[in-house]
Parts: sequence; C-alpha cells; structure tokens
Amino acid sequence: MRFLVVGAGSWGTAFARVLLDRGHDVVLACHTPEQARAIAETGRNPRYLTHTDLRGVEAVPLEAAPGDVDVVVLAVPSRAFADVAAGLPGDAPVLSLTKGLDPGTGERLSTRVGTRSVAVLSGPNIAEEVAHGLPTAAVIASEDGYLAGQLQHAVNSSAFRAYVNPDVVGVELCAAAKNVIGLAAGAVDGLKLGDNGKAALITRGLAEMARLGEAFGARPETFAGLAGMGDLIVTCWSLHGRNRRAGELIARGLSPEKAVAQIGQTVEGITTAPVLRELSQRVGVELPITDGVCAVLSGESLSELVSRLMGRQPTEE
Repeated sequence: MRFLVVGAGSWGTAFARVLLDRGHDVVLACHTPEQARAIAETGRNPRYLTHTDLRGVEAVPLEAAPGDVDVVVLAVPSRAFADVAAGLPGDAPVLSLTKGLDPGTGERLSTRVGTRSVAVLSGPNIAEEVAHGLPTAAVIASEDGYLAGQLQHAVNSSAFRAYVNPDVVGVELCAAAKNVIGLAAGAVDGLKLGDNGKAALITRGLAEMARLGEAFGARPETFAGLAGMGDLIVTCWSLHGRNRRAGELIARGLSPEKAVAQIGQTVEGITTAPVLRELSQRVGVELPITDGVCAVLSGESLSELVSRLMGRQPTEE
C-alpha cells in the first residue's frame, strides 16, 4: 500500500519505520522544507529519533503532500489536527495517531476529518521503543470494519501486534485522558511521594477515564484494554513519557511553558486538560485528578492540591 504520513515528529517518524518494515511505500510530509530535505539527503530525521533509518521514505514538505495514496496517517499535535485534516489532498481514508481532543470544539479528533473514512490507532506505543523494533501492541478502532481490518493487516508484524476494536469513542477518550493523568503521575515523581501514591493515582485515574467514557457510551472493556490501562501504565511510568516528564518538571518548580521548552516536543496533556475538564462538566462527570491538574497549570500549589485530594470525603471505591 501507499501511505502518506503527515507529521515527522517522534511518533510519525517511528510509524513511518513500521510501515517501511512491512514493505509499504511511505511518503513522510514534514513541517518544513528543511526537515524534508535533510531526511531525503541523509535518511535520518534531523530532530526526532535521529538514529532511525528512514532510507526508502519519500520526504516532502507538507504543502507538497500527494493525494494519490491509499491511506493518510495523521501524526500531528491536536491543536493542528483539524486544520491539517481540512487541507489534505485527495480523499483517502485517515488513520489518526494523535492522542488528544480538538482544543477549539472539545470534540474527538476523528470527527474532524470531514467525510473521509477514519480509524484511530492507540495503545502503549512509546515512539522510541517502536523505532527500535521492541515488541509493541496497539489497537485500531474504526466504525468501518473493513478499514480497520485492512489497516490491521497492513501494520501487524512479529514486533508490532495490532488488534481491532469498534469502540472509537472509548479509544479516543482513553488516548486524551491518559495524558492528563500522566502529568499528575509525573508530579508524584517530582514530589517523591512514592510508589504507593503513584499506583493509587493511576488506579483512580483509570476510574476517571472509565466514568467519562461511560457517559459517552464507550464500552467498559476498552478501558481495561490496550488503549485504556495499557497506555495509561506506560504513560505514567516510562522515562520517555513527555507528559510524565512535564509533570515531574512542574513539580520541581518549572512553569508549564518552561517544562515544555525543556522537553522540546509537544506535551498533549497540557493542551488537553482544560478541554477534558470542560467536556466532563458538560455531562456532569466528576474528574478530581483532571480538575487538580488544571488548577496546578493555572498556578495552584501542588502541595495544596495533594492535601485536598487526600482529604476528600471517604467513599466507596
């Protein structure tokens, strides 16, 4: 198959490598002509996953992206997703790799691709490990069962195992919410609150995700699967996790802006937290950890937040 991967950050770069390893033709649309030129000339991304071999990828600037492809893979930040999707050439189906919500509308990103068929790939997929060929599992969700099966066959391998799931709503809400919980888990690390506290936070975070999903009609089993528990665990514990790292840096005294600058890549949880809070308020679902993350991002003391969360009225689990 012929794939257009839009977005040459870490995840776009790693996924281009996955597709190459499966024998597909891959066009990688880059944010700048300079990045595209560097990849074309050296077979390496000059900024992200610089040791990943991209020889065989056709690198082009975004404005030169071709329309004659079988699938468009979107691996761009959530804040840019809708605009990029609206400007895509051709009418090929879209596979979204972006984990977040549309900041302008609060909608799930799969709803922002117009009339194209759409699928969503999610799960515990740290880009650095995927690029190194380490064992990885992912879930592909779509209301179009044929598209989901086609994509599963296209990417499945001995190193990258793909499952299908019809629950697009649940998979996308998991992908958005887990980044916010990842920020909180990083703050636990930064404050040195211990593994007990971190495990409790992750568990209660999963409960938050499931409550929100239930309100939107998602399947409960999705939250116990790769897109839910699987992605949440790796996001909250991996040293590569940007959201976990940002939370740790904020807990150590950096502003959110300085934390993102030090990481040097998109931290989706910072964008998603206020959008997720607003979404939960629309449907009357309580998300105390998400509310707390928003409070800290707005300047509240982390110590005060921890005291408030631990001092909440005891209740049933």
